[in-house]
Parts: sequence; C-alpha cells; structure tokens
Amino acid sequence: MSEFETEENTEGGAEAGASAEKAPEGADAKQSMNREVIQNIPITMAIEVGRASLKIRDLMRLTQGSVVELDRLAGEPLDIVVNDTVVAQGEVVLVNDRYGVRLTKVVSAADRIKNL
Repeated sequence: MSEFETEENTEGGAEAGASAEKAPEGADAKQSMNREVIQNIPITMAIEVGRASLKIRDLMRLTQGSVVELDRLAGEPLDIVVNDTVVAQGEVVLVNDRYGVRLTKVVSAADRIKNL
C-alpha cells in the first residue's frame, strides 16, 4: 500500500474510495441547494397591534368613526406574525414617513421553523 492509499481504497478498489469521498460533497451541495430554495420562498408578515372579539350585529353597526377597543394596552409590544405564528415582537417607528417596526424580541430560529 502506498502512502496515498487508504484501507478503503485497497479493499474496494480506487473507484470505491473515490465515490465514497464524493458522496458527502454531493450531499452537502444538495442540502445547500434545498436550503437556498426554501430561503427564497416568499412569505407574508403581519404586524398585529391587538385583537377584538365582536358579535356579528356589532360588526354590522360599525361606521366611519367607530372605535374598536383592542385587547392590548398602549405601549405594549406589537406581535410580528407569519402563518399565524408569532416570530417576534417590536415597536412602531417611522422610516422616511412610513411605518416600520423595530424588533425588540425575536423567537429563536429553531423555534420559528418548528412553529411554522
């Protein structure tokens, strides 16, 4: 056995050792491609200020100027929601005359994926 051969190469031939070495590279490339495909899937994110429960008759009575009381106190963080799952919390900010949200708490990446 030369200094460049391994036991694996000598038992199954040089080709068996070469293909065994390439398998992990192929698996890594496939996993990387799958990750890239998943990361490019568009999602819709919603910023939730609060919720209210109404009866249909109350909903039908709403007119311009009506006020709906929400379940949150002023100053409480907003929920950042994806697929009905809270992924973060934040506060409203202005960005060039548009609303934005500064994240104050983020659910861990593992928990976000598990909950989606």
